[in-house]
Amino acid sequence: MRAPNNLNALRAFEAVARHLSYTAAAAELNVTPAAVGQLIRSLETYLDVELFHRSASGPSRLTLTDAARAALPDLQGGFDLLSNGVERIKASKSRIAFTLTVPPAFADKWLLWRVERFQRRHPYYDLRIDTSRHLTDFTAERIDVGIRYGAGVWPNLVATFLLRDEFFPVCSPALLRGRHALKTPADLRHHALIHDISMSDFGVFPTWRSWLLHAGCRDAVDTDRGLQLNDSALAIQTAVSGNGVALGRTTLVERDLAEGRLVKPFEAVQGCELAYYLVHRKESGQSAPVLAFKEWLLEEAGTR
Repeated sequence: MRAPNNLNALRAFEAVARHLSYTAAAAELNVTPAAVGQLIRSLETYLDVELFHRSASGPSRLTLTDAARAALPDLQGGFDLLSNGVERIKASKSRIAFTLTVPPAFADKWLLWRVERFQRRHPYYDLRIDTSRHLTDFTAERIDVGIRYGAGVWPNLVATFLLRDEFFPVCSPALLRGRHALKTPADLRHHALIHDISMSDFGVFPTWRSWLLHAGCRDAVDTDRGLQLNDSALAIQTAVSGNGVALGRTTLVERDLAEGRLVKPFEAVQGCELAYYLVHRKESGQSAPVLAFKEWLLEEAGTR
């Protein structure tokens, strides 16, 4: 018995299995429904296995047989690997662009000054960075991979833990000198408090009130006063300028601390259950650029 064109036949089977329709599968494959039907019949004959139950009535005229349903995930995984291999071949001679969505403050304070290392390692990938503040729809907005801050669960996305922050006051070195130099948490009453309210919808997100309670200084400072900003990077920059004391987050202040623009006047730090996660759609998990970016990003996070 002559074998059918197995790759075309298997591709036709996978498309029909998703759509449960010869017509929809044909439109996707840019062939006629009759051609799809012929490929399915030739594959069934060659395998000597029925792949679909066919009926003339009911909400769907096609349903998968048990054998077809069991084989479909492996087949779809195989097509993903084939696509990944093709992308790698194409990348050797041409550039491949992929899109990353990331919170603007994280991009500004943590990612952008590191991303050159990714570009040196993978010169054929062009990274497009979207810093929209809203939660993007990965499918509608054609997003390949993202970094999100939260509890680690988002509908229809696979999340991989990246980084968790500690929270502590930060300020300009100038505030450690002078008449009201910051020596103890109680000295904060002499300085403007900078409030980052960008995550105020999350009750577990640390605030000045919660940090002072953690530091054992609950009643010495009025935490209702000060400057409220809904941009984390702007809150940090305001502290750099010397116009108050901000409640810093590890990932957002590490470079300013290392380069002396900010100092940490007190030792007490507060943890938080929220964290940064790398996220992507399940079907994008084996994409060559997503795999490459994920590997690099986890390495960067591990050496923070």
